[in-house]
Amino acid sequence: MRYPPVYFLKQMNTFIIKGFMILFVSCVTIKLNLCSPNTSSLNTLPLDGHFNFHEVHHAARDFGNRYQFLPMAVLHPKTVSDIATTIKHIWEMGPHSELTVAARGHGHSLQGQAQTQRGVVINMESLEGPEIQVYTGSSPYVDVSGGELWINILHESLKYGLAPKSWTDYLHLTIGGTLSNAGISGQAFRHGPQISNVHQLEVVTGKGEVINCSEEQNEDLFHSVLGGLGQFGIITRARISLEAAPARVKWIRVLYSDFAAFTQDQEHLISSENTFDYVEGFVIINRTGLLNNWRSSFNSKDPVQASQFKSDGKTLFCLELAKYFNLDKTDLINEEVENYLSRLSYIRSTLFMSEVAYIDFLDRVHVSEIKLRSKDLWDVPHPWLNLLIPKSKIHTFAEEVFGSILTATSNGPILIYPVNRSKWDNRTSVVIPEEHIFYLVAFLTSAVPSSTGTDGLEHILTQNKRILEFCETAHLGVKQYLPHYTTKKEWQAHFGPRWEAFVQRKSAYDPLAILAPGQRIFQKAIPFS
Repeated sequence: MRYPPVYFLKQMNTFIIKGFMILFVSCVTIKLNLCSPNTSSLNTLPLDGHFNFHEVHHAARDFGNRYQFLPMAVLHPKTVSDIATTIKHIWEMGPHSELTVAARGHGHSLQGQAQTQRGVVINMESLEGPEIQVYTGSSPYVDVSGGELWINILHESLKYGLAPKSWTDYLHLTIGGTLSNAGISGQAFRHGPQISNVHQLEVVTGKGEVINCSEEQNEDLFHSVLGGLGQFGIITRARISLEAAPARVKWIRVLYSDFAAFTQDQEHLISSENTFDYVEGFVIINRTGLLNNWRSSFNSKDPVQASQFKSDGKTLFCLELAKYFNLDKTDLINEEVENYLSRLSYIRSTLFMSEVAYIDFLDRVHVSEIKLRSKDLWDVPHPWLNLLIPKSKIHTFAEEVFGSILTATSNGPILIYPVNRSKWDNRTSVVIPEEHIFYLVAFLTSAVPSSTGTDGLEHILTQNKRILEFCETAHLGVKQYLPHYTTKKEWQAHFGPRWEAFVQRKSAYDPLAILAPGQRIFQKAIPFS
């Protein structure tokens, strides 16, 4: 039997020693992390819930799938007191502690807004408050936890024949998440955004105070938090206005080739007393064979005419409408819908209609989610861009963006629809254009991982940058919805004359800038003004 050479034994010993060293350093690192002053002090807090210092990677991801900031810990609160105790403890640690706090709902942020580097992420879905409580009567409402999903509120309120008035297109979002932004959909022209339909909030401020607020009580905090991007407090409970829920929905889509006619009809509909209950639109770029693959659940009013329609690769504009009704009013609603449609200037051969249950209409996007998940196309980068554009500038915007910047087929829907400014409350923190009517234009693009083509992340980001640069150079007065900026100067420009008021509110309710660091508006322990 031959013995291994001496150099081989030495080499093996070297590998073994290196392995032990790596293992030792790893253990020391983990031990130091777990025994750091920040960690050890958090471990001493009297909580009903618990901290997790190991399984934190999920809190460093979101729907945007572009930013990953790894937190030091994730708090799984059972009570509002858990959240208040944690924040108050970090507040009392003072400006020398680098700990910050981010509230995370269902993880649908786009730009890392619900993340925090080496801070504490609060898992709002762990919050165990009272069950969803629906109150009937002449002015019905629902009391609900800030970590509850809108889809669950819909299911519960429908048991009483009621439902919230204003929605987002996607319902698997938390109350606190949408109320920290605005919450917009095709009902906003009539009822305003979701933040216009809130009676009362329970909020934990950046000092760890639990405060109830409304228009009558702690009014400034109430309006600060609504649309406040999480900067002034964490919404732990909300009282949402309800109305009688319909049973059925007439769901309609029609096409336009003329943008002027498309916008004129939209503006007419949102300005009329008797009209549809939901008005949205979207842009279709370079889609051939459009009507053959366009939502099989929709029926054409005139299949023969529809089959003869040719899009020829043109940019088309789709108007999407809905009329709510109960079965005993079917004949009347059919007449009303026909009357409304007769006043519009769409391409007559492209009238498509469906009738669905109210809940199926509101939860329509979830169907698409299930399909995308089955194809592994849901957890991809989403470099979305959402803009609010004054009515007077929408044609200038469309001519350049849809005529020059976007020339290839979009890898995701492009929404475009107007809303009435009168339905928004100027006292909230949301910044919107000054004109009476403004448009939401949302580029809801998905990027194909590893692609270097027009559907790749870099191409889409470059496209977004071109759109924003055009808006700035053309002085369109555009405001970002779900805003994302990287410098203080950009945030100041976004808020404009309202910047100083925003800074004062931050100083009042979160003076150490503990909350929502992922928005990148303020830095902890650095003067705001």
